[in-house]
Amino acid sequence: MPHTATETPAEDGGSASKPQRIIKLGKTPDDSDKKSANRRLKDIEICVPIVCGTIAFYLGRKASESQSHKWTVYVRGATNEDLGVVVKHVVFQLHPSFNNPTRLVESPPFELSECGWGEFEIGISLFFHSDVCDKQLDLYHHLKLYPEDESGPQSTKKPVVVESYNEIVFPDPSECFFSRVQNHPAVLVPRLPAGFSLPAPVPFENMNERGRGDTKDHPLSQWFMNFSEADELLKLAAARQQVQAHIVKLRRQLSVIDGMPQPLKPASSYECT
Repeated sequence: MPHTATETPAEDGGSASKPQRIIKLGKTPDDSDKKSANRRLKDIEICVPIVCGTIAFYLGRKASESQSHKWTVYVRGATNEDLGVVVKHVVFQLHPSFNNPTRLVESPPFELSECGWGEFEIGISLFFHSDVCDKQLDLYHHLKLYPEDESGPQSTKKPVVVESYNEIVFPDPSECFFSRVQNHPAVLVPRLPAGFSLPAPVPFENMNERGRGDTKDHPLSQWFMNFSEADELLKLAAARQQVQAHIVKLRRQLSVIDGMPQPLKPASSYECT
């Protein structure tokens, strides 16, 4: 059975919260798990942060009634690392009005580009390598072509960007899966308990070409949102400084008020003399 989740686009089309959703997936136990190579690591979780998004450019003078925008839909690593170590292929389900609306992308980067005029919901199905998970993950992402502020003409240089951050969690991973991804930058792997031993890391079949599927030098990377932990820490630090500055300001105001003479309390009309 596929695991289904729904994407919630950012309200302003240019930002997204982190994390938006944590999705847990598990591999169905079978006879092969009894083999030592596929022994499952209990109480351990592997996390894969991903971003689903769309970037849409208005075509301006080149726009026609049926093709006003060029857009790209994609699934990328949150830090733009190659997801091919975990994801085998991705299926994008477009609106039925497109030719061949079911699009299969078999290698990273997992993306496709099209032209059109209307907004719609895109189905995104992730399929994983056999040692990762035998369940597909179905996501839904809304294609947004028009900015929230439509007071002026739409720019051909600044696109409309909508991205959603998700964390896919694989509980009790197989020993093979853990060994294969434990040193990969796209995957968050916990430290094993002291004394816990694993076989030597298993080289991934495309490990020598690992850089080919990343999106660090992607033509659209300048429009990607930053979901890194460092960026979040900087935002938290800035917010904390603003709160502290506000507290200092309020304390100064209170000290001024405390130093002022207090007005006499007026007598109540019904007070006896």
